Amino acid sequence: MAIKFQYNKTSLNNLNKQLKMRKNALPTLKNKESALRLEVRKAKEYSEKLIEDLDAALKRYDYLAALWNEFEPGLIAITDVTLETVKVAGVKTPELKDIQYQINDFNAFAKPAWYADGVAILKELSRLGIESEVYKEKARILDYQRKKTTQKVNLYEKVQIPGYQEAIRKIKRYMEDEENLSKAASKIVKSRHAIEEEEEEQNNGR
Repeated sequence: MAIKFQYNKTSLNNLNKQLKMRKNALPTLKNKESALRLEVRKAKEYSEKLIEDLDAALKRYDYLAALWNEFEPGLIAITDVTLETVKVAGVKTPELKDIQYQINDFNAFAKPAWYADGVAILKELSRLGIESEVYKEKARILDYQRKKTTQKVNLYEKVQIPGYQEAIRKIKRYMEDEENLSKAASKIVKSRHAIEEEEEEQNNGR
């Protein structure tokens, strides 16, 4: 990235401000990057744990497999999933708040005794599946923000900070050279003026 600047004090002051701002922001950005990296890992691990819990629950209810044929498919349905927004390392992420179900009436006397248990089991399985998806999405959002933060850290650390430092060095060098030239020119002018005065005095003395 080419840093635009002019060879003057105003430009030098602006560059120094920009450099200071980036140097001050860098530790905060690095801390945010580390925090996001940790939260991404935690969200992924929890999503995987929920999937494992779901698999374990499905195996646990394997013995009911034959009975599911008697279960009415439309007996229970998910009508809504309520999510809330939770900030994690300064990033807005979703979190499962509630799942609304619609359970159609059934005659408890006419249906098998395990029907009520079947409804509870389906609620448990669906919650594990939905929550796992929510945490997967949470991990995706956090990882996206982590990548953006990493890009910003790299931009500041490897491009902008060295770029501003180099531009500041160039301006300072130019201003020093200009000052030295000005001093040299001033000396020459003074020296020449002194010679001229001396010559004039000599001419007047004749």
